[in-house]
Amino acid sequence: MVLLSIPYSSPSFNNYTTFYHSQSQSQSQSRYVKIGIRCGIAEPSGEPAPLGQKTKYNDGLFEKAFMTLFARKMENFGASKKESDQKKRGFFDYDYDSFVDVSRKVMQGRSRLQQQQVVREVLMSMLPPGAPAQFRKLFPPTQWAAEFNAAITVPFFFWLVGPSEVVEVEVDGVKQKSGVHIKKCRYLENSGCVGMCVNMCKIPTQDFFTNEFGLPLTMNPNFEDMSCEMIYGQVPPPFEEDPVSKQPCYASICTIANPSSNVCPKLSAN
Repeated sequence: MVLLSIPYSSPSFNNYTTFYHSQSQSQSQSRYVKIGIRCGIAEPSGEPAPLGQKTKYNDGLFEKAFMTLFARKMENFGASKKESDQKKRGFFDYDYDSFVDVSRKVMQGRSRLQQQQVVREVLMSMLPPGAPAQFRKLFPPTQWAAEFNAAITVPFFFWLVGPSEVVEVEVDGVKQKSGVHIKKCRYLENSGCVGMCVNMCKIPTQDFFTNEFGLPLTMNPNFEDMSCEMIYGQVPPPFEEDPVSKQPCYASICTIANPSSNVCPKLSAN
């Protein structure tokens, strides 16, 4: 058995999540990866707050580093000339609200496709040259690759979407542990915006894994309870056939909502 342990320690973290995942088999012996990272939920229950209440988090340096990296990259697309001339914030001056605010500014004045293109460029800019090709070699579209990526999604995307867990799903008639159930998406909860969820997260993430990395991924947000299911190994449907394309706004909580529209205006092609 091969053990890889990645602990993260912070006084503000109170839960610990551990994952065991079958990596490969050789001479009838299983090899495993163990990944651990502490959870920054600040709620007394250790679980996301009920719908209608904003979940409290204790973000440490690890989380703030990722928020800063993404926010600074996105600011290149969302900041006005006046804002870009101002002194930039310190590296750890960004929090989750400022990260979401940058995302909202990127949406303004851009079509659905343009918003998705910005996210793609941000993701590509954070990778070393040749990373997509290397990913395809390391993780061809197999059940093992899908399950492995589901396992590492849980700890390493906690800062973005909140707590999640690996679940069994069915892909092309085969049951496998390549699903990730996000209990209450932090990005959707903080933005309160259907368009931001779809254009700035769901679609570009699906396309990035499916087209750049060659590993199909489908994301199914549940706008009733703000949960989400990620299915590695499943090819996403065309946008026009995806139920999210008909989703109305969160009229009562979205700051840019159009309550009179049956579908979120940010989901239109224009």
